[in-house]
Amino acid sequence: MHRVIGPLALVWFAASAVAAETPAAGSPFTAAEAVKYPDGRPSAPWRLDAQDHGRVMRHGDGPNQCDILGARDIWVYEADGTFYMHYDAAGPKGWLCALATSKDLTTWTKKGPVLDFGKKGEDDSASASYGVTYFDGNVWHMFYLGTPHTSPPPDLIPSFPYLTMKARGDSPAGPWTKQKDVVPFRTKPGTYYSATASPGHVIKQGDEYRMFFSASTDQPIKRTISIARTKNLDGAWTIDAQPIVPLEEQIENTSLYYEPAYQTWFLFTNHIGLKGFEYTDAVWVYWTKDLNTWDARRKAVVLDGRNCTWSRTCIGLPSVLKVGNRLAVLYDAPGGDSKSHMKRDIGLAWLNLPLVPP
Repeated sequence: MHRVIGPLALVWFAASAVAAETPAAGSPFTAAEAVKYPDGRPSAPWRLDAQDHGRVMRHGDGPNQCDILGARDIWVYEADGTFYMHYDAAGPKGWLCALATSKDLTTWTKKGPVLDFGKKGEDDSASASYGVTYFDGNVWHMFYLGTPHTSPPPDLIPSFPYLTMKARGDSPAGPWTKQKDVVPFRTKPGTYYSATASPGHVIKQGDEYRMFFSASTDQPIKRTISIARTKNLDGAWTIDAQPIVPLEEQIENTSLYYEPAYQTWFLFTNHIGLKGFEYTDAVWVYWTKDLNTWDARRKAVVLDGRNCTWSRTCIGLPSVLKVGNRLAVLYDAPGGDSKSHMKRDIGLAWLNLPLVPP
């Protein structure tokens, strides 16, 4: 979501060979023009251009003014023919995880917040937002972002620390019961996750669950993705000693897709750009055949001002899911040339399947 203002260790192969300079036959990847950032943060060498559909849900008309100030930071999932969207509804009292439902991804019915603020002194007292779900076959689990801090009103933007908290429900629509006794993991001083240890996509491999969570430092703010591991969704998680890619990548939030035709994982994430100040400038994707091994140079731009039809500068975090023979990429953005955290709407773009890596 995250603030963009002023036990196996994973490895990144900075010296490894990257994909060939020309994509393989049939690959939708093309070479990207290098972006020069003032602080030298890396740019992506490839493009995987999504076809933008445009806005599909506007902020402002949610129940009880729940999203009067914006709708963003989405997690989209499907159950029994219905699409469910958790999104951060920015209301008069702060940001809360809200629900909207759809049958076609383009027309959404808003249901209102599914979480409430925690009590004074609790870790989610200022915001209970960004709700990532996992269904274990019996119970729906939600890992959500909690924080006791925000920016001043009226925006009330969640501020560090960003923490992972837990709730559970009997259906994909909830109702959700907070599990205050469950502490998946927390930030830790002196580490790469000293300011942020917030939820991300959960994958099960064998008897182990892996969460690709957002990590960051503060002063300076540097961001990356790492893996937390557990065998018990209602227990504690173990965080890997190293993130999957360096902090200099400046990425946050995750949504994964596995391409069986090429036995390749694609991790979609939000890149933080820098032009005057930091803001969410693009959706990126990284790919690998092994979830434990990532090459920081195997990445591509999926959506930015070049191929988004309605937001020329700022693109928020992605949520992806397979729909027929295409991959839906949902995202948030403020529109036009705005870089604002506020008054964002939800957009939809598409990628054709299968995804052929370079």
